[in-house]
Amino acid sequence: MRNPKWHRDELILALDLYFKTEPGKMHARNAKIIELSRILNLLPIHGLKDSYERFRNPNGVGLKLSNFLAIDPTYTGKGMEAFGKLDSEVFYEFQNEREKLESLAREIRNIANNPDSRAAIAAIPYSVEDEDFTVREGQIIYKLHKLHERNRTIIQKKKESYWKKYHRLDCEVCSFDYHKFYGSVGRGYIECHHRTPLHQIAMDTQTALADLALVCANCHRMLHRDTKMTIETLRERLHTSQ
Repeated sequence: MRNPKWHRDELILALDLYFKTEPGKMHARNAKIIELSRILNLLPIHGLKDSYERFRNPNGVGLKLSNFLAIDPTYTGKGMEAFGKLDSEVFYEFQNEREKLESLAREIRNIANNPDSRAAIAAIPYSVEDEDFTVREGQIIYKLHKLHERNRTIIQKKKESYWKKYHRLDCEVCSFDYHKFYGSVGRGYIECHHRTPLHQIAMDTQTALADLALVCANCHRMLHRDTKMTIETLRERLHTSQ
């Protein structure tokens, strides 16, 4: 079976290494490229790797880095021009955000290297619908974000703290109250959103109550749709549009 197309998460890792590698060293004998090949084979993205021919081997990884040479406007030579649309998109998204790129790549590698983390991330459901929310950070980090949002213990404490203070559980963006609108079936229901930007979340991040916001399902989806959106900016946008 032919190798699958490169996933955004994989390209984030490859681009991070590209910016740290001299053009003449983008080959299969480079120890860092060999290491990246190992990491790519550990990622819980493409399922069983044995069914693919030479899945993300060092030669293929080196060629992918060479693809970026053809995209990079600062490179005066000639790279491998057989790059795809996603290669170009990821390059231009992060060419001026190296720190964010490095942060994302570091956490993806940390997850790949930890069997327990890989298993936890692999267990988080992911659908075609979720693709709408992974434009920049990639599937692994998005699922990590969802993992933190599903910590039942901290979510329950957040609800109890909010109720004690306001005597209601309403959306912190639009003020929608499930209990008030739906009656008893909506009692105690509200979703939780992790405020921390995706690229700053780590597997071992300890979530505090202040890191969470109670939101309705609609506002939660909008917050995930635009990863730069905050509770405050979405609330302001909502009020401006009314």
